[in-house]
Order: sequence, then C-alpha cells, then structure tokens
Amino acid sequence: MSEDTKPELPYSGYVESESAVSVDPPATSTKSGALGTILAAVAAVVVIALAVAVVILGKGYLDDRATEQARTDAVAAASDQAAAMLSYDYNEVDQQLAAAADGLTGDFREEYTKLVEGTIAPGAKEKKLTVQATVQAGSVVSATPDDVVVLLFVNQITTSADVPDAATTGSRVRMEMHKDGDRWLTGRLTPV
Repeated sequence: MSEDTKPELPYSGYVESESAVSVDPPATSTKSGALGTILAAVAAVVVIALAVAVVILGKGYLDDRATEQARTDAVAAASDQAAAMLSYDYNEVDQQLAAAADGLTGDFREEYTKLVEGTIAPGAKEKKLTVQATVQAGSVVSATPDDVVVLLFVNQITTSADVPDAATTGSRVRMEMHKDGDRWLTGRLTPV
C-alpha cells in the first residue's frame, strides 16, 4: 500500500460521544398506559355497581317473599286469635279467655286480662252468656315481615238466660299482629 492511500473508515463522521446517543420514548406509550388505567377504573366501577344492584334486588326479592308469607300467616293467626278472644261460655269463661291471653303481647295481655277479670267474666256468669265468634273474612291493611295489620269481619252468635234464642251480630275488628319467633301475637284488637 502506498502512503498516498489511507484506509477508509466506514463512517468517517463518526464521533464517539455520550451526547450523540439519545433515546426518547414514543409519546403514544404514555397515553395508551393512561387510557388503560382509566378503562380499568371504569370497568371496576361498573362491576361494583352491578354487584350492588344484584344485592339490592336480591334483598328486595327476599323481603317481598318474607312479607307475602307474613301476610298469609298473620291473617290465619289473627283469625284464630279473634275467635279465641271473642268466644266464651259462661261455665268456662275464665279458662277460655285466660287461654286466649296466651296469644297476646305483654302490654295488651295485661289490658285484656283486666278487662276479662273485671267486666267480661263477671257479666257472662251473671247473665249466663254464651258467645260463639267466627271469622267470615280477613284482609291485610299493611304488612312487613314482622308486623301485619289485619282487618277481620266477625260474626258472633250470642245466647243468654234472658234471650235463649240465638242473636247474630256482625262486626269488624282491626288487629295488630307482631311476629315473636315462630308465633304471631296480637298487639292490639280494635273494633272498627
């Protein structure tokens, strides 16, 4: 090789320098990462909202079923309780009405017992009254799973020493029923 010829470098303008090499990340990768985070957050909110809706609807369905069952059970219990409270024979009035008091709530039981002992039982024995009450129909006024107000249509057949022929009277009573464990108890009976 002659002195006039110098070897050619593949890139003669190549300068080794730290500042010559720079790598900028593409601008789109930051935007797509933020978009992915936003979409994930929106999806999480939608899933939580759906879960809450399912819980609310499920609870509402179960409450509706419990209320419907309460309506049926309370009307049956009120019918039985009204017949027990309003029916008696002068020979057994104390025992019959004491047994009926078992189906009442605490405060109402006390009121009913005072009424029976002070007025109903003595009057029934004195006049030799026999009263047979039958419930003809019942309807629900309002209901929740644990409290139901019932309207009953009651017929009473009454006989006495003074009037031995049976006299029939019709009446309506409003009964407040309260669930206590598995039993429905009467909290109030009001003639309407």
